[in-house]
Amino acid sequence: MTRRELAHWARQPVQVVVGLVFPVMLLLMFGYLIGGGREIEGAYVEFLVPGMLALTMAFGLESTMLAVTQDLNKGVVDRFRSMPMASSAVLVGRSVADMLQSAVGLIVMIGVGYAIGWRWHDGTASFLGALGLLLLFRFAMLWLGIQLAMVAGRPEMVQAVQILVWPIGFLSNAFATPESMPGWLGAVVEWNPMSATATAVRDLFGSPGGAGGSWAADHAGTLAVLWPVALLALFFPLAVRRFGRLSR
Repeated sequence: MTRRELAHWARQPVQVVVGLVFPVMLLLMFGYLIGGGREIEGAYVEFLVPGMLALTMAFGLESTMLAVTQDLNKGVVDRFRSMPMASSAVLVGRSVADMLQSAVGLIVMIGVGYAIGWRWHDGTASFLGALGLLLLFRFAMLWLGIQLAMVAGRPEMVQAVQILVWPIGFLSNAFATPESMPGWLGAVVEWNPMSATATAVRDLFGSPGGAGGSWAADHAGTLAVLWPVALLALFFPLAVRRFGRLSR
């Protein structure tokens, strides 16, 4: 199933390239056109890049969501059901392919961040730990996306349902600190799962914005693990169960 999904990369290279270029465009836009970095010590790019890495892990789910709904609507799953394989293999194979593409996207974003002046400061172990948290967050968001795709049911509904993921990305500290926001909004932002990942990653990279005065900011590393695990515990079994029902 993973090889099948990876073969689509060669047949649809434009879709893969667009998925890699879009977060780069966001990084450059916020870094050079919109970025201000109120209440951020040091260069804004040092704060922005880790936040954009986390945002990249939250977005770009549409290709996976479309693939799941297309398989369900084109009868491909019926053919797979006749083979000696677990019903969950279709979803797991697609998720592995998505994670490989996400890892490539991370490498591209880190390269662009390095080119515009961002650096990590705390050694290889912390760097790898930050990448691990980012990929864990992506894996959790991926299964949320798969569940939403099956709720949508049809490819043409995926874009409308995907909007439900946007608040996780934009109501976060990817672009600005919670301290620069109204009090109630800052509190919401601090408890956002993506904010926990972004804050923990900044701390591991040694970037500004990795620590704060609130409980959520001070325990961001713990929350960056607990939030994805909780999302996986909820949406992984829901998605597998729903897929099994829909493919019968």
